[in-house]
Amino acid sequence: MSKESVKARQKKREKIVMKYASKRKKIKKSKNYELLQKLPRDASPVRLRNRCSITGRSRGYMRKFGISRIVFRNLASQGLIPGVKKASW
Repeated sequence: MSKESVKARQKKREKIVMKYASKRKKIKKSKNYELLQKLPRDASPVRLRNRCSITGRSRGYMRKFGISRIVFRNLASQGLIPGVKKASW
């Protein structure tokens, strides 16, 4: 489980990326890189990190479900994820 400050920082970055997305697109299209550098650093989508929506874990993230492998396993075992069941053969 990651710290609350890490989760909060990630949420803040997501908001800033959304806010400046259209502006960044226009500036990149015009190839005005000096103006692009004047935007906040966190406005770049490269600075985002995929994190588990429940625990905030960044490693072992499953993009399709938006959660980490550990949380996925627990929820799948409990039958809380529709269409997913434990494999047995």
